[in-house]
Amino acid sequence: MSTRNFVHSVLRNTPVIPASKRLLVAALLPAALLSGCYVMPIGNDPQGNPIYAYAPIPVPGSTVGPHGAVAPGAPVATPSGGMPAVLQVRLYPANDLANQTGVLTGQVTNMMSGKGRFQFGYQGEMLIGEATRVSGEPRKGIASAYGGRGTFARCEYQMSTPYMGAGSCTFSNDAEYQLHVGS
Repeated sequence: MSTRNFVHSVLRNTPVIPASKRLLVAALLPAALLSGCYVMPIGNDPQGNPIYAYAPIPVPGSTVGPHGAVAPGAPVATPSGGMPAVLQVRLYPANDLANQTGVLTGQVTNMMSGKGRFQFGYQGEMLIGEATRVSGEPRKGIASAYGGRGTFARCEYQMSTPYMGAGSCTFSNDAEYQLHVGS
């Protein structure tokens, strides 16, 4: 049998896949091959190491040694606090300059570790920064945020609960706002 006859024979005996099945395979194959798992930290421990939600915590009274071995009787460091909480932030004008923009809204993500991420919009610019509790003052904190056009805000606040607090913010253009965190 010649090569040409062999090819024609194979093509005649090969089932034809309908276009809809080919399209389905073409769409699903890249998704299956490129899918993956992304692991994001949920916070930091007191030493600044990231804490991951999937990481198992060693049994109390033991610690994980090199190569994953568990050494009984050694002290264990366990993450403190709960899961991060995203809280709504509202900034109400407190002077004439702030009255020109009105009420600002944004959010703070309380990492339940004494730190948080702070962001809100101001005059068409997104200001992003962090909030940190003051050492020795578990309810008081400061927050700073900066925008790409050079605008910045400095805030002082006091939390009444991990989910609610109040304070004040001063912006780089001297606008002043009363800060309300949570609902």
